[in-house]
Amino acid sequence: MADNARGALMVVRILSAIVLLAIGGIHLFLVFDGVGGLLGVLFILNAVASVVLAIVMLVSRGRLLKLATVLSLLFIIVTLLALLLALTVGLFGIRESWSFTLVPQTIVVEAIGIVVLAISTAVVLRKQRS
Repeated sequence: MADNARGALMVVRILSAIVLLAIGGIHLFLVFDGVGGLLGVLFILNAVASVVLAIVMLVSRGRLLKLATVLSLLFIIVTLLALLLALTVGLFGIRESWSFTLVPQTIVVEAIGIVVLAISTAVVLRKQRS
């Protein structure tokens, strides 16, 4: 693989890991800020999954990297979808409001995450073909 392609792959992997850690960090912060109950448990699971996916994104190769990239993209899409559902119709009996701590910021970070992970997925899948 050319040095430029290898460098681009490493950049998108690092950016993906950063976005995943940011999303996990937001959810963990909210738990420490007082979110409890079912929502708190879901936020802790989100933070753990974010860390695991970020680590796998950085250290894996081959098929595992391909799987980690696709799962990370799906993870962020589902995370954003869950927040949007909680803001509109509710999710698991939980209704969220735009004024709740970090909701607008979370939507921005997760939207950016979807773009970053979509690019990462495209780069990884293209690399796998060549």
